[in-house]
Amino acid sequence: MCISTSQAAFSGTIVYCGRQTHPEHGLIHVLGYQNTAVNRAHGPNAMLLHLPTRQLTPQHFLHPGRTDDVLQRMVDAVRPVAVAAEAGGAAWMGWEPEPVQVFDHDVYTVLLAADPTLIPAALEQVPPHRRPEVAPELLRFYADHFPDHTIALCCFDNADAQRAKPLLLWYEPLDPDRLIVPALDSHTGGAPDLDAAVPVDHWVLFASDEAPADWGEPVRYPGNIRDRLRAFLPATVVGRYFGADQDLPNGDFTVTHHDLLTHGPDLDRVERLRPTGARCALPAVAGE
Repeated sequence: MCISTSQAAFSGTIVYCGRQTHPEHGLIHVLGYQNTAVNRAHGPNAMLLHLPTRQLTPQHFLHPGRTDDVLQRMVDAVRPVAVAAEAGGAAWMGWEPEPVQVFDHDVYTVLLAADPTLIPAALEQVPPHRRPEVAPELLRFYADHFPDHTIALCCFDNADAQRAKPLLLWYEPLDPDRLIVPALDSHTGGAPDLDAAVPVDHWVLFASDEAPADWGEPVRYPGNIRDRLRAFLPATVVGRYFGADQDLPNGDFTVTHHDLLTHGPDLDRVERLRPTGARCALPAVAGE
């Protein structure tokens, strides 16, 4: 349920995107991503995420600490409904990041790049047990189709299924009024087939701090959650499960902020977004 640099299997994917006005960073989107990965390559592997922002650093990644079930708590909040139906913008001025930033985050060594074709030269900074081989055509695909995005290459080496802590990060979005969660699919190491229909196993979650009081389902966080992390998490969410028996057009999940607020609980305005910019509607929830 994502792009990998070699043979892998991913299941139980949870993806979240929330829009909020943060007291320090202003209008931002917060992305959450978690799955179970099985590395079927003979060596290290990696998954790629394309993030709709021009500026991203390690400081944008949030550390859940002991609260590593925040995305599962969001799923638990919406499950009955769904089944039944650190730097602000001014700080970037005059600052140029490294072409590729490399850092460790949970089970991953993460490489961030505005130009994915620069990633191969930076792979020597990745520990050998996590250093994957990346096909040039895969990086060229991202360079051609996501020129304004930041690409995150998340390197791992877990031969058995492992539930990593969630990837949580915030960013200044390219389009504040469109919420997007990455869901392009290819597990062969090559560029994804944009004409394919692919199986899905996703909980897709959205939130907005502009939602009315009776919108969505409340999320119950543990009492010991850190204040800094809590400031990036929603009070209420809406969500929908797209099951493993469904094949959908290859692409990301997206919804406009207006449609989210107006039709949020049903998520009947969520679309599949193609790298070409084309969008297609998704099947209605059974029983609608």
